[in-house]
Amino acid sequence: MLRLAIGLCLALATAAGAEEVEPDDVGRSLRLPQRTEHWVWLNEPLLKHAKLLDGDSGEVLGIVDALGSLTGRHPLPCRERDETYVLETFYSRGNRGQRRDFVTIYDSRSLEVIGEIEVPPRTADVGHGLALGAVLDGCRFLVINNQEPANSVTVVDLESRSVVEEITTAGCALVYPVGERRFGMLCGDGTALLVEIDGAGHRRRLTSSEPFFDVVEDPLTEKGVRNGEQWMFASFEGYLHIVDFSGERPRLADRWSLFTDAQREQSWRIGGLQHLAYHAPTKRLYSVVHQGGKGTHKDAGNEIWVYDAERRQRVQVIGPPPLLAAFLRRMSGIEPDSWTAWLMEAVIPNQGVHSVVVTPDEQPLLFVRHRENGSAGVFDARDGTFVRYLEEIGLGGGLMVVP
Repeated sequence: MLRLAIGLCLALATAAGAEEVEPDDVGRSLRLPQRTEHWVWLNEPLLKHAKLLDGDSGEVLGIVDALGSLTGRHPLPCRERDETYVLETFYSRGNRGQRRDFVTIYDSRSLEVIGEIEVPPRTADVGHGLALGAVLDGCRFLVINNQEPANSVTVVDLESRSVVEEITTAGCALVYPVGERRFGMLCGDGTALLVEIDGAGHRRRLTSSEPFFDVVEDPLTEKGVRNGEQWMFASFEGYLHIVDFSGERPRLADRWSLFTDAQREQSWRIGGLQHLAYHAPTKRLYSVVHQGGKGTHKDAGNEIWVYDAERRQRVQVIGPPPLLAAFLRRMSGIEPDSWTAWLMEAVIPNQGVHSVVVTPDEQPLLFVRHRENGSAGVFDARDGTFVRYLEEIGLGGGLMVVP
């Protein structure tokens, strides 16, 4: 019966116009088109890969694996070398047994694997997936955050494709680049750590800041955004902390509230997985917000507030698109311009978004995403106009990175 059913399906497919189907060109490797500033990587942890999409066309450009991770660690692009790096973990018995960790190296134009570097099997893997590894400026060194359970980092030389050194960073975690041989970390005692390496990648100096946040009363979220040698982190209670790593010792350069007293009384709070984005040319800060109580800092936001970071003022509010309706429409094969699609958007509740990223160019796009469905939205970051959906991104996942 099974063979009969398969045969019938093949016959129907042939009758439906199989003559129009072009044969596959097996063994042909394509190269990506000329890179633009509007490309974005989106991870898919369930399927263990990340997809590269074009924000201008909505098209999928390519896919890389991200194996052995709970979150599907996002790719780490390097323009200078035209390479992309992915941290991967493998076990000899599938999900158990002997563990081996690798930096897998992809050609950024063909997305073919061109090498790998085995690293100590201690690469950290946490729910948000951010700052677990980073390529330092100039693309000579890649730094990996470790936890087993002690904190350390592994320095990898991308030129020689070898591990240089593992540096102990007790109580401090995550990697925030601030130069060719400098990166910052956040610490469990309310301080920040500046790590400096020498020209060969070996430890040169570790310097701590004074305590500047309360890890119990108002801890910082680790989802920071970079502005040169400064990083911005929001606290659970909505205070933006600007940490300056440009000197010999890190310091708190500024601290201001994302909410007015009246907004706090209305229970407005930050929330999400990747809840901040910063556009340096316009000094615009984008923040995912919602109304909720203490402990809701991971909840999706139903608004994106846009701030003039220089004036410390909110200048715009962007409402997220109905991503769940768009996802279900695509899964159901419903045309975007049909009345059914309109009805779905009107009836299905808007879940909000967990993540935002913005492109760095003069005509920036703002990408938004909910971690539990396979659709993303694209806005013109200058005026908040909705541009399009990105629909071929998988089943879910929250991480995004602009290369």
